[in-house]
Amino acid sequence: MRRGIVLGVLLASGALTLTAAAVQQPAGQAPMVVEIDKLKDNLYVMKGGGGNSSVFITQKGVIVVDTKNPGWGQPLLDAIKKVTNQPVMMVVNTHTHGDHVSGNVEFPAEVDIVTHENTAANMKEMRPNSSAAPNPNPRNIFKENNGKGLAKRTFRDTMTIGSGNERIELRYFGRSHTNGDAFVYFPVHRVLHAADVFPGKELPIMDANNGGTAVGYADTLSKVLSFSEKNADVIVNGHFNTTTTNQDLKDYIQFIRGYVSEVQAAKKAGRSVDEVAGSWKPPAGYTAQPARVRSNAQLVFNETK
Repeated sequence: MRRGIVLGVLLASGALTLTAAAVQQPAGQAPMVVEIDKLKDNLYVMKGGGGNSSVFITQKGVIVVDTKNPGWGQPLLDAIKKVTNQPVMMVVNTHTHGDHVSGNVEFPAEVDIVTHENTAANMKEMRPNSSAAPNPNPRNIFKENNGKGLAKRTFRDTMTIGSGNERIELRYFGRSHTNGDAFVYFPVHRVLHAADVFPGKELPIMDANNGGTAVGYADTLSKVLSFSEKNADVIVNGHFNTTTTNQDLKDYIQFIRGYVSEVQAAKKAGRSVDEVAGSWKPPAGYTAQPARVRSNAQLVFNETK
């Protein structure tokens, strides 16, 4: 794993490490630290405060993929200033969840914001994800900010931004985590930002509240793999602390297929969702939050006739 870069220079074990944090913090609150991993000379992954953010520096400005939880937009901007003097010109949001889009409202109003067309609609509503505790009135940060931070442009299947070595491609492969998951491809570096469709080595949220699917999840990931094996060597995940490979994605697809098949078999055997939630365990090398096991199992039951 690459060394992190942070604000202020620290020497530890002979390695140069930098961290980025908000200047002012409420009393008793932990520092809002954004860790910066350099993938290439102009491509960084910035972690902490929500989903991983990719930062791509071009001659015209900076493109940011995902902007983290509420309050983390400014720490992210501060971290970006530590690696470039270029202004942020565009944000790409991979999907609607608050830990990936809420920082939008802290970015300058002139920044272009691009999402899949389904995500643009979902962000206006900001429904809770299926694994969240019941909350009929979740926070809608965009309504609180009079629509600031919502998408200005959308795409349906693919979109190309820029040209030459500064080109990026946005691709949609179908429903999975939600109904609007965008994959961001950096051709010059053969890097694919997958976000929460492939969060790491854990059971994902299959978010029925925002159009996600359980039964179709692995099939969508198989389309991603088919593209990635030909075009990418490195995958940036939604919450994993390091990058992954196509082999990791191939293994993850089998993990998802195994989970769905086991839940479908349990339904066929007459077992309940609660019984599945109480007994299912992830295979070695993977983790699963209990709320996700149950909510995903409910979705499998709903989608399996």
